[in-house]
Amino acid sequence: MFLITGATGFIGSALVWEFNNRGHNDLLLVDSVPPSVRDLTLRPRRYDRFVGKDELWSTLTRVRPRAVLHMGACSSTTELNVAFLTENNFEYTRRLWRWCADHRVPFIYASSGAVYGDGAQGFDDASPSKIFRPLNPYGESKAAFDRWVEAEGHRHAPPHWYGLRFFNVFGPNEYLKGDMASVVFKAFHQIRATGRLKLFKSHREDYRDGEQLRDFVYVKDITRWCAELIDRCESRTPVANGIYNMGFGRARSWNDLAGATFSAMGVAKNRDEVISRIDYIDIPVDMRPRYQYFTEARIDRLLAQGLSAPRWALEDAVKDYVTQHLLRLDSQRPDKGEAAWL
Repeated sequence: MFLITGATGFIGSALVWEFNNRGHNDLLLVDSVPPSVRDLTLRPRRYDRFVGKDELWSTLTRVRPRAVLHMGACSSTTELNVAFLTENNFEYTRRLWRWCADHRVPFIYASSGAVYGDGAQGFDDASPSKIFRPLNPYGESKAAFDRWVEAEGHRHAPPHWYGLRFFNVFGPNEYLKGDMASVVFKAFHQIRATGRLKLFKSHREDYRDGEQLRDFVYVKDITRWCAELIDRCESRTPVANGIYNMGFGRARSWNDLAGATFSAMGVAKNRDEVISRIDYIDIPVDMRPRYQYFTEARIDRLLAQGLSAPRWALEDAVKDYVTQHLLRLDSQRPDKGEAAWL
């Protein structure tokens, strides 16, 4: 049995899809939000049992999973309640870490590319986490756990453990994320409604409007890598324990993302037409100190461990997301068919 937390959320439910596709239905799912509230993300899926996050500890007195994939957390980059973030993103993760260490169970946890802040100290997952300065409390909560692992946690650790720094992940099953949904998701709905798209303009002279850069990575690459890590844990050649970046490895601009979305929707084909349909708006003043102009994951350590190369280039990923998921959701009620959900 595999344990997946955050199972009714974006990446957690996508992991359930990945494991089902690989023939694993022996899943213990955990979340603070039950399937009765987010039933569509799990309705097509197969699993043994769902428990609330506070029920998990009593459940673990009776079962021992083969591995724990901990995706549950507060993922809002605008959350300012430090106590709430500490409890959900640090303390709960540390408790799971210690349980896995005590019971010799492999442990994968979600960190974040947000730990790198403005990138002034680089995006190298081999660098000590204490040198990075996140730009918001969410990023700080993720960095705090990475620092704890490096300073103390490694002394009594699970047999195999991996902290995964996700960059700009997008794809199906993010539909319930609200303001935290990807720009692809938001752009799709703006373009469907108005034929136009709003993007933040640049407030730095060294970046033109829409040319701010991000490392966009498709969720189907993320879930495949997680499954590969678990497969390797159960082989004779496990991946070395540590913290790893998970991005595509190449920064692309918001204009590139917009162009891919317009193209996948059949609205605009060339760059000039795309740019003519974009309205660049000011970044809110209170966001400007925390706004990232460049992120790019270094994934050479990940690849050196023998994990597969990223398969979903930006244009291919956006096309798959738009044509196989978003357009289907837009043309049918989700509860009338499940093709648009993973």
